[in-house]
Amino acid sequence: MTTVVTDNCRGTRFTECVMVCPVACFRGDDEMLYIDPDLCIDCGACVSVCPVQAICEDPIPKDKRHWITINAERARRLPPIETKQEPLPGAEEKKRQLGFE
Repeated sequence: MTTVVTDNCRGTRFTECVMVCPVACFRGDDEMLYIDPDLCIDCGACVSVCPVQAICEDPIPKDKRHWITINAERARRLPPIETKQEPLPGAEEKKRQLGFE
């Protein structure tokens, strides 16, 4: 199985997912979070807590499959995110624009 962070995280970087991950597989940059596929156990705990539905698990929709490679490549070189952090400036506005209240 595969679990990945997708484009809805870009520019928001909500970290509720980090708090429920039993294996600390999230990595982050200044723009968004990524899942390290070598650590993720595909438990799915993170999927339902994401306020912008940025996390997908198998079956990954066809238009989101490129995020499998992006997550794998970026997670390898980024620091772990293991604690809740403030979302990015403008995250709440983007959340509303995406249709999540």
